[in-house]
Amino acid sequence: MTTTQPSPRQLLRREITGTLGLIASAADFAAMRRYRTFPFDDHTTYLRQAEDLLCSRAAQGRTTSVVLFDPDEFARFCAQEGRDPDTADSRARYTAEAAALGPCLLHEGEPLPELLQSLLAESLRQATWEYATDLLEDLGACPRCSTPLAHHAQNQAGHLLRAVLDTTAPGHHQLVCSLTTAGRTLLAALHADTRTAGEAFIDHEESVDFTVLLACALALPAPAGLVMRSRVEGQPEEVRGWRLRAGRAQPLTAAEVFDAYCTDAVTGEPVAPEPGVEYRAGTPLDDDHGRSPCH
Repeated sequence: MTTTQPSPRQLLRREITGTLGLIASAADFAAMRRYRTFPFDDHTTYLRQAEDLLCSRAAQGRTTSVVLFDPDEFARFCAQEGRDPDTADSRARYTAEAAALGPCLLHEGEPLPELLQSLLAESLRQATWEYATDLLEDLGACPRCSTPLAHHAQNQAGHLLRAVLDTTAPGHHQLVCSLTTAGRTLLAALHADTRTAGEAFIDHEESVDFTVLLACALALPAPAGLVMRSRVEGQPEEVRGWRLRAGRAQPLTAAEVFDAYCTDAVTGEPVAPEPGVEYRAGTPLDDDHGRSPCH
């Protein structure tokens, strides 16, 4: 039996990675249907075909990156570039631009819903970081020493984070910082593993995102809080919390932590407490920890 060897062009094609611009929501899909050349008419079918394509390419050993396709950003891109939005070429150009500038994940064989969840989470993380960074830059400079107030806030946030982690027992801890401003709530999470007192192992990227939002929460006159969930071997899971106000972390009482965790944030209705979780008061922290001498 004669075996046909792949041509150089076929071999080269295997070396080329592909990028898929995925329309995640039904609303965004409906917005794209206004374009005559958009070839799909059902979002569920579209997602199923997208997953089939990803699996097929993976089975062939071909690499595919996935980026969210945003119809509003696409329209702005076409207007800025003077391109006709009702063409497949414009959609492809926008997808390449979005992959270069925004969140883009490599498909590694996981189901499409799992990939979409990761992509949406990464998109939200980046948007939160960008918005929080803009908020810090808008603070301006210290009137006494002319140092950017963003620098002071981030320095204080770093000190506060270390102070909180210094209170932990060896184990796994998840910290969540929340800030509500301009009608939107921003969240950032940080996972830390502590083995000995004063020694914490954290992800650098998570730490950068978390510290930026924590700095905003300390610097802005807006509702903000910090919650730490701890899992320590041989002990019940614990939740502690602090209110962030005027550059300080004020410990919440156990009742306030319970209310925060056991109330639906949207409806305000009570939510049953989690089994095996103990709600405790936040540990008192040094109010002047890391504060600038200018303040």
